[in-house]
Amino acid sequence: MRVTVLGTGTSTGVPIPGCSCGVCSSEEPRNKRLRCSIFVEDQKGSGGVLVDTSPDLRIQALRSGITDVKAVLYTHTHADHVHGIDDLRSFNFINKRSIPLYGLPEHTDELLRKFSYCFIKNTAYEGGAPPQLELKNLEPAETLSLDSIEIVPLLLHHGSARVLGYRFNSFAYLTDCSHIPEESGAKLRELDVLIIDGLRERPHKTHFNIEQAIEQIEILRPGRAYLTHMSHEVDYETTNTMLAQASSIPIELAYDGLTLDL
Repeated sequence: MRVTVLGTGTSTGVPIPGCSCGVCSSEEPRNKRLRCSIFVEDQKGSGGVLVDTSPDLRIQALRSGITDVKAVLYTHTHADHVHGIDDLRSFNFINKRSIPLYGLPEHTDELLRKFSYCFIKNTAYEGGAPPQLELKNLEPAETLSLDSIEIVPLLLHHGSARVLGYRFNSFAYLTDCSHIPEESGAKLRELDVLIIDGLRERPHKTHFNIEQAIEQIEILRPGRAYLTHMSHEVDYETTNTMLAQASSIPIELAYDGLTLDL
């Protein structure tokens, strides 16, 4: 299984337009962060699973050579995680098939409301060909099998909102979260790799900050861990130096383009 990290930035991305801080003006390529998403494929090279459709999906797909999206798993429906949905139609054109979209029932309901043209045929619609997409509901801990990958959706809290993290075999992806319920934590043991929300050093109401992310990593004890969904307050080199001393578990910042073979 291969995981490609397509984006590691918070809702604004990094750099932020108009900002001249040290990270936004940095020449370090790993300080440049598109909005959060990953692509998971088995080693057969026959397409893969996208987690979220960020507003940067088109450029992410071009950068990583993605030509076939078999399914999309949604974590939640905030704009930085769904507003690239229209870019899925390019994969419809190429592969001549519809794409299933999975999420909690409240997520699929909101996608239907926000992007009704993607799901409801309208003979009066005069735009370009709409995406061919199918909404499918998931419930936490309801295992989904795609090719050789076993996917387990896990309930997380993003402030007061219900969101999903996902376990893929021995890898888990937990973006945009501030609490891991006990029953979800029990299904996050014996991981080889964990990617988890680590927004910044300062506290936030709906995200783990870096200290809290380290605490969760110490509880879950994966083989190694990466932080994602990072703001422009997080410098790649400075923070990695700190993380190297923070835990006996190897922890680093994820970066756009990182690939993990598992």
